Order: sequence, then structure tokens, then C-alpha cells
Amino acid sequence: MNYDFKFIEDKWQKYWADNQTFKAHNDSEKPKYYVLDMFPYPSGAGLHVGHPLGYIASDIYARYKRHKGFNVLHPMGYDSFGLPAEQYAIQTGQHPAITTDTNIKRYREQLDQLGFSFDWSREVRTSNPSYYKWTQWVFIQLFNSWYNKKSDKAEDISTLISIFEKEGNEKVEAVCDVDTPAFTAEDWTDFSDKSQQEILLKYRLTFLADAEVNWCPALGTVLANDEVVNGVSERGGHPVIRKKMTQWMMRITAYAQRLLDGLDTIDWPQPLKDSQTNWIGRSEGASVQFRVKSSELGVESPVSNSSLNTRNSKLEIEVFTTRPDTIFGVSFMTLAPEHELVAKITTPEQKAEVDAYVEATAKRSERDRMADVKTISGVFTGGYAEHPFTKEPIPVWIGDYVLASYGTGAVMAVPCGDQRDYDFAKHFNIPIPNIFEGVDISEEAFADKATTIIGNSDFLNGLSYKDATKKVIEELEKIGQGEGKINYRLRDAVFSRQRYWGEPFPVYYVDGMPQMIADKHLPLELPEVEKYLPTETGEPPLGNATHWAWDTEQCTVVNNQLINDKTVFPLELNTMPGWAGSSQYFNRYMDPHNNEAIYSQEAIDYWQDVDLYIGGSEHATGHLLYSRFWQKFLFDKGIAPKEEFAKKLINQGMITGESKFITKYSLSITPRKIPFESTGKFVLASTNLDYETDELPIVEFNGSYFGLICEYVYHVPVGLTSLDKIYESELMELVESDNRFEGLTRTDIVWSGEDVKGKYVTLRTEVEKMSKSKYNVVNPDAICEEYGADSLRLYEMFLGPLEQSKPWNTAGISGVHSFLKKLWKLYSAFINRSLSGVEAQPTAENLKTLHKTIKKVEEDIENFSFNTSVSTFMICVNELTAQKCTSKAILEPLAVLVSPYAPHIAEELWEKLGHSKSISEATFPKFEEKYLVESSKEYPISFNGKMRFKLELPLDMGKEDIEKAVMAHEKTLSQLQGRTPKKVIVVPGKIVNIVG
Repeated sequence: MNYDFKFIEDKWQKYWADNQTFKAHNDSEKPKYYVLDMFPYPSGAGLHVGHPLGYIASDIYARYKRHKGFNVLHPMGYDSFGLPAEQYAIQTGQHPAITTDTNIKRYREQLDQLGFSFDWSREVRTSNPSYYKWTQWVFIQLFNSWYNKKSDKAEDISTLISIFEKEGNEKVEAVCDVDTPAFTAEDWTDFSDKSQQEILLKYRLTFLADAEVNWCPALGTVLANDEVVNGVSERGGHPVIRKKMTQWMMRITAYAQRLLDGLDTIDWPQPLKDSQTNWIGRSEGASVQFRVKSSELGVESPVSNSSLNTRNSKLEIEVFTTRPDTIFGVSFMTLAPEHELVAKITTPEQKAEVDAYVEATAKRSERDRMADVKTISGVFTGGYAEHPFTKEPIPVWIGDYVLASYGTGAVMAVPCGDQRDYDFAKHFNIPIPNIFEGVDISEEAFADKATTIIGNSDFLNGLSYKDATKKVIEELEKIGQGEGKINYRLRDAVFSRQRYWGEPFPVYYVDGMPQMIADKHLPLELPEVEKYLPTETGEPPLGNATHWAWDTEQCTVVNNQLINDKTVFPLELNTMPGWAGSSQYFNRYMDPHNNEAIYSQEAIDYWQDVDLYIGGSEHATGHLLYSRFWQKFLFDKGIAPKEEFAKKLINQGMITGESKFITKYSLSITPRKIPFESTGKFVLASTNLDYETDELPIVEFNGSYFGLICEYVYHVPVGLTSLDKIYESELMELVESDNRFEGLTRTDIVWSGEDVKGKYVTLRTEVEKMSKSKYNVVNPDAICEEYGADSLRLYEMFLGPLEQSKPWNTAGISGVHSFLKKLWKLYSAFINRSLSGVEAQPTAENLKTLHKTIKKVEEDIENFSFNTSVSTFMICVNELTAQKCTSKAILEPLAVLVSPYAPHIAEELWEKLGHSKSISEATFPKFEEKYLVESSKEYPISFNGKMRFKLELPLDMGKEDIEKAVMAHEKTLSQLQGRTPKKVIVVPGKIVNIVG
């Protein structure tokens, strides 16, 4: 009987589904183990072979833990809200729910055919109202909470109101907006209801605020920083600009220190921890207020900004600096172009230049601005600030290297101590005063804090970095213009999206103030709309809904025309961002069908947290950070028992594919400096060139030199082996028409016009991440059809260590497929029911092979070194085949060992061995050291130094007995032919040599 993988895999996939083999229970007496994969967004393209890598690894571990006696929770669901389905809806008019459902069915088919042991009874979809009811519920809990610095946790907003009623807010230690006014208990009582609500919004953990956001006009929505790549949207590559909008925000900054501290308590990859540490960005220094010189202001109107204060009707620029010791070296200040003070301090003479610079900066993303360390740009506002000690005027500039979202959006520039400030000052001819004793700053800034001795700094002269820092903070506090401070780079998270396909906010507005819909009326479901685009007046797509108003008497959604500002009020038009639904899904899996609570106390008490989480490192500062924030909040409120949701995290590497690119370059006739010896041939350099500073590659033909400038790069189908034939003929004709390129035979130069305006076109191959847009995906369906799911599972693990990226090569899968055929053949006596010898007792060789395999495979699984297990299986099967093993005592445990990796064939072999239950219920084989302990030694028997034969003898045999056994052996007698040897040399455990 041949190995019919199609029949076997169909059979066992049906068995698992019919019998719910992998269903976990919340009341088991077994110890729990929770294995979780990051759930996928169901795209229309379906899975490629790179997607299952992490799923296979988690499935191996989940199956292994079941064999070890654990009650394993291994669920799967879908992060089913997303922009692609909405963009498709905009293009076709098809409701995103229909597209999403179709895509999910496709994903489910592919996941099932790979044999994953998911508990599908717990499936969740973030776009199902029964699921996002609890996303809305968590939002409401956040809205009704504030962060108490004294208790260092979130508390109910009612406790804050109680404090206000008794003593105002002067003694309250809370995380709140910087422009929160001080008030007494009497003031609070006198405030109108709306004023009280406005003040509470400054404390709530989710709140409304005017914020600089990444606005994508083409998509009609705000994007998170991690959704913007090189100034364009990650989805679709559309331009993104910075824009100020009223948005829902999450006060994640309240948890900045706890998010840092928590990293020490979890077993997550260090590079990912480093990413979160850098993203949170804790730094110690001082907050300093620089007063704007009043003579430079036309109107001194109060302005609300984190770095702009109003005291005694005087405007102040607040900066945070980690080097307050260098304050006497400040020679200019730089504001972020989007800073609110820019418009107030800019003089009429500078207005046009400043406005143009602000407009240009708005087209660049924050990440793009942060990454660009070479470009020096800025504009003088015409305004001045006053040095807090010397009272000297300090010119105020704007520059795009300063971000409004980082620190205060303003910096005090000390060019002698900071290289970027130094370069800026040199570029714009700004003075660079030297405040360091014995240091030459003629060529570069001096930034070595350890050897710093301050000079030219009044009361700081002669002090070290630490002493000067302490002294200057004391003096700033004396004059009321600064204090010591810990700052975080982390900003509050924007929580609004101007799109349709997302969770609706459970919010309606009374007199412009947000009100929460009562828990018992959740979920607030998405309404039907005719169009999925923003309205003609610029409102989000929900503005197209005819029934999107809240009747507070009937507690239901009604027609918008009934809005009367008495009992019927408008609902929020924005929807929640993509990360909302993924921020607590791991907890919902514990009790996914509970309609009365996010989960039962019994369920959360049993499962507690995720034991093993597997997913991509690209989510480091998105999902993985926001989820930790939500978990800590739920912990504070007593809703979750653990402060961190996942004990261990593994970031799987990528499976990369071979991509093909067409790269186009412009040719310039302008002679350039040649950076290498001319060869008369095209020479290519990196396409990522900085055209201002990098030496461009040069082409030389017949004495003329041409610089190559990259125009663009785009992917082409992998099957393309040459440029289009018609295009090639056009290229050749154009090339041959100009005598300067005489002798050039390549067909990939475009020539047009009278001047040199050609194009250099190359077709090249590169290995990179698999993606539909890169035309380099390999469909797992085709692999399963030709080789089977078990072959695919084994091959993906065999490619290399789980955490590393690995190139895909379909040709390599035949090797593991051949191994499975060998494995199948090893069990042929059971498969063919030829029972002769089946019950044979295992030999010492059989047991040794089995137990060294058990030892290695268990160590590999515990260390997530799945690739080396596959090699171990191959060695084991080869050895047992050579030993002609047919012992059930060996083949049964071998089937269990293979089961986590190749579950279909393992189930079939288990059944052939006579078992009626699934192999998943079998106990993992126990390693016994005794079978690896050698009890005998194979001695090489030599005659006059030449080995003639080998003889196996007990290891504990003495020297004299060894000699007797060797001398009595028939092969020894044959070699000696009656002669008496001169000497017999015996080294116990090593050799026997007969001399003479």
C-alpha cells in the first residue's frame, strides 16, 4: 500500500472537525497551557507559504503540550476590520462584510488543509457585533477612568469627581492635560455641567483633543505612525500629510513607566523590547521656560500648547532638555513647523517664507523627518525669546527636524554641544559660543558628558556635568522658569479613523460633549450607508447614514431627521482604529460566547494569560504596545488577573521569495566627477542615492560621460525573463539612432528627443518578503496538492531556525516528501497486515536509536529548534530501516514523536498500529538514559599493528579475560596459523594488538 497523502489528510481533517478533537475546556483538572498566534487580517489574496510559518511552529508546540498532559487552548480568529475591504467597497459598492466573509471562507479552507489543531469553537471576528460589543465596552471603561499618580493605577472617574467636590484639584496628583486649570471645590460647584465635563475630559483615559495626525486624502482617513512608510500610506502608497484634527485619543502616556518596567517581567525577544524601550523613550533632564520678548508680538493672546504657556500675560516657550548644564550655550531656538506659537511670533517680513516652509513640512511624515539626518533646512521666524539668566535675546527658528509630537515641540539649540545644532548653526551662520573648558569646537560639537567642565557660564563655571545639572535646576526653580523632569518620547495614541469599516464609537453628543451609551444597550452596530466615501461636506463615511442618531428615551438608533437636541442626539461619525479589536482578543478567546461579560471570572481565573505568543516583530510599537496598555488598564480595574498578557513571545522570521524588478534611470549629459576608472560599460550603484551628496554612477561612451539618476523601481511577475519584445525593439532602434552610442549592443537604453533624455532600464532579481504586490508569492494550495500538508509543514520547519528569515525554494520540498515515504515504508508490516515478526522484541540498537531521538526531539521542541528535529527524524528512520525494525515498542513512540510535525501521517500510522483513539491523546514518550549507556565495546583486533577484524566484548571485562577471548576466537587462530605470538597488548576499552 503506497503513501496516499491526499486520502490520509482528507480523512483525518474530517475526523478532527467531526470529533472536535482540539476543543479546550475551561474546567479541566489538567494544567493549562495557552498557545496563541497573532490572528490574521483576511485579505483577498489568501495565504502564501510564508504565512503558515508561525502557525506551524505554534501548532507543533500545542500538540506537544497535549502529549505532555496539558489542557491546551490554541484558538484562531480574524482581525476582520481593515482598509482593503473598505477600499474594495468604495470601488465596487459591495458591502465590506460580504468581502470579508468571502475572504474568511478562503482562509479557513487553507488553514484547515494544513492540519492545524485550532479550537475553532472559539473563533472570533473583530467585525462581528457580538465581538466588538466588548471593544466598545472597554472603551467606555477607559472613558470612565483617570490615572491616579499616588496609587499609580487607573481609578473610576467618580473618585476624582468626589475629590473635586471636596477640595478642588490643587492636591490631585493625576495624569492630565498640561493646560488643566487649577480650581477650588467652590469653583467646581459653580462650574456649569458642560464646564465640568470639559475639565473631566482633561483627565479621562480616553478623551477628545486637537492633535497633529497623519492624514491620507486618498484613503480619507487618519493613519497611525506605523501605517505610514516613507511619507506614503502602507496600504496603497498614497501621499500622507500632517494635519490638525479633533480626534479621540488614548492616554497611553499614563502608563509609560509601567510599560517600561513590565518589559523586565516577560520573556520577549530583546530586539523587540529594545524597540518598545526606544519608542517610549524615557529621559531625565529639565523643563525650561523661555519668555518670548513681548516687543516681538503683535497680540499677546493666550494659546494652549504643551510647549507654550501663558503666565502673567507673557508667552513662554517650554523646552525639555537632557543637558540643562549647557544652558549658557544656547544661541538660537527651534520650533516644530506645526507649533502653535509659530503663527504668533513670525514677523510680517518672514511670514511668506515661514508659511511656505510649514506647508512643505506638512507633506512629510514624522518618520521621514526623523530618518532624514542629512538635510539641513529651516526658516527664521523673525521672533526672539529671552534667556532666563542672561536676559539676552535668542532668535527663534523653525526646522522640520523638531517634531511637535516629541517633547514639547521646541528645542533650545546649543551648537557647541550638539552636532545637529552645530551643523544647523554653521549652515545658517548662527553664532556658536563655546561653554566648555579646554575644548576645541572649530570642527565639530563636543558631546562627551563624562569629561565636561563648564566654562563661560556664570555660576556654572568649573562644574562637571552632574554638578552643573543639579545647580542649574536649583536656579531655574528659584526664578520660576524651570524644574527637574522625567520626559517620555511616547505620545498619546490617536484612536479615531475617518472610515466606515471599523468599530463604531458608543458615543453620542449633547451640546457638543461626548456621552456614553449605557452598557446594556451595546453593541452599537454599524449602520447601512449608500456610499463608503466621506460626505460632500467632508464628514466621515458614517455621515452618509440616514439612521445615525441616538434616542435617549427609547435607547435606540433613529433617523437623523429626528435630532432635536432634547431627547435625540447625533452619534459619533468616526470609527475606531485597526488596533482596537486586537487589543484584548487574547482574553476574549477564554470565553468567546459570553454575552453577559467580556469573559467569566471562572474562565479568566483558569487561563490567566497567554503562555506562548507567536507573531511578527513588525507589531512591536503597534499592536504589542497597545495590547500591553489595555491589559494593564484591565488589571488596574480588577478585570484581568495579570498585568502582562503574554509570558513568552517569539517573533518568527519571514519566508522570502524571489522578486524581479525593472529599474529605470535617467541619463544626464552633464559631465561629472568620475568616482571610478571608466570601463566603457554601464556601472550600477545603489538605487537609494542622495542626489545632493552621493557620487552618482557614471557611464562613458566615446568620451562623453553620463550620470545615472534613479527614476523609479517597480516589480514585475517572477515568470518574466526579459523585457517585452516590442519594447526591446523600440529601445534598440532608439539606441542605434545616435552615433555617440556606436558599438553599444545592449537593448535596454531608451532614447528620445534631440537632447540626451534617455532611460536606462534593467531587469534584476532580488530575494525579499513575499507579497502579492511583489508578484513573488507561492500558493500553499499547489504545494499541498502535489506533496501534501505534512510535507509542507516539515519543509517549512526544515528551512532553518524559526526566528530567522529563510528563502523559499520549491525544489527542496521533494526531500522531506521522500522522508515521509520512507517513514510510511518503515511501518509496512502493520500497514499491509503482514504480522510475521511484528511483535518482535526491540533490540538494543532499536532502543538506542529511539531514545536518542526522544531526547533530541524533546530538547528541540522545548528550545523551539524545530529545524534540527526534522533532521533527527530522518536519521532515526534511516537507522531503524537499516536495522529492519518491526517492533511495536519502537514504532508506537516514534509515531507520537512525529505527530506534532506531521500529524496526518502520524494519525494514520497510529491507527494501523491498532489504536482507535486519536494520537493526540497519547502520552509523549519518556526518555530513558539507560538505553544510551554503552554495555559493550567493539574492539579492533590488530596483528602487528594492522587491524584484521573487530570483536564486541563486554565493557566491564578485565584485561586477562579480554586476552583469553581474543586468543580463542576463530579469526585469531586463522591469522596465527599455529604460531605463538611474542606479545599481546591489551588496552581495556580501546584496542587489542597481537605482535609476532
